[in-house]
Amino acid sequence: MKLLILGSTGYHPNERRHTACLMLPEIGVVLDAGTGMFRVRDHLATRELDIFLTHAHLDHVFGLTFLFDVLYGKDIARTTVYAEADKLAAIRQHLFAELLFPVEPPCEFRALEGPVPLPRGGRLTYFPLAHPGGSIGFRLDWPGRSLAYVTDTLAQADADYIQHVRGVDVLVHECYFADEQADLALKTGHSHVTPVAQVARAAGVGRLVLVHLNPLVNADDPIGLATARAIFPASELGFDGAQIEF
Repeated sequence: MKLLILGSTGYHPNERRHTACLMLPEIGVVLDAGTGMFRVRDHLATRELDIFLTHAHLDHVFGLTFLFDVLYGKDIARTTVYAEADKLAAIRQHLFAELLFPVEPPCEFRALEGPVPLPRGGRLTYFPLAHPGGSIGFRLDWPGRSLAYVTDTLAQADADYIQHVRGVDVLVHECYFADEQADLALKTGHSHVTPVAQVARAAGVGRLVLVHLNPLVNADDPIGLATARAIFPASELGFDGAQIEF
């Protein structure tokens, strides 16, 4: 199966990266709808589109306002946005307030109330993460393959969520800061390099892909990949346009 990284930064876009958006085009699944959401249009391959949101911060949901263009002229029978009930309520009340966005978006909203079946015999489960305002992580499982997505949380070597991502083939994990900015990670509820790599090692994952990178650092390596690889060798930086086979 193929995972596309359509947005690999957080907070705001920069010249190289848009904000959080991942896509599994073969099954019509999108994880988070940041500013990279406009790229979904070029990869639509199913008649149904399911969008799963980790939380309601703008860098993860603003792309929902792009849906009219994303879906324009496409043969899509249904588009469903899933999130926790309080996050959906906030999105509908604020992001789609009449004075901000005066037309109802072309989708239905559905609160997460347990595991969600996925095409090809898969299943999506979710688990809580520590982040201001609250966030959740996702695990997607199929026979013989698995993927986890953890963003907007403060990684720790003994984090509670390790049990939920244990043994996945690919762990996509946020890494906003380099280790030199550990104090900012703690203050903002985000992650820095060393604990993220320690999480991957403790969870025994197959591969670690680092995303939600600091948009102020416009370098090839904004966070110090060598540090991660010294702890967990199968670490790599996610970038806009990356395709990950798993």
